[in-house]
Amino acid sequence: MMNRKGENFALDSELQWEPAGEGIRRKVLTYDLQVMMVRVSFEAGAVGAAHTHPHIQCSLVEKGVFDITISGRTERLKEGDSFLVPSNAVHGAVAIEAGTLLDVFTPMREDFVS
Repeated sequence: MMNRKGENFALDSELQWEPAGEGIRRKVLTYDLQVMMVRVSFEAGAVGAAHTHPHIQCSLVEKGVFDITISGRTERLKEGDSFLVPSNAVHGAVAIEAGTLLDVFTPMREDFVS
């Protein structure tokens, strides 16, 4: 992936999808050292396995239906719903229908661009 850190604009047509797990792919959109926006696409039934990271994450369900689990609590979310993942909280996602999440991380995820 080309380093676009600090660029003001990200044109979707110029960005490549990257594999991010079975039935999951992502596009890193805009970012700098403090914040990063990522689009994540899930096939129906795809599972974003439970994990933690030190970043604070807030996410928007752009389309589809997801069961989102944060710190042991699960909610079914649909288009327009959003969620917040505190730093180091165990969280995961199951795509009930094919869909897309728009994730924002602070600070940025170095592991997504290395």
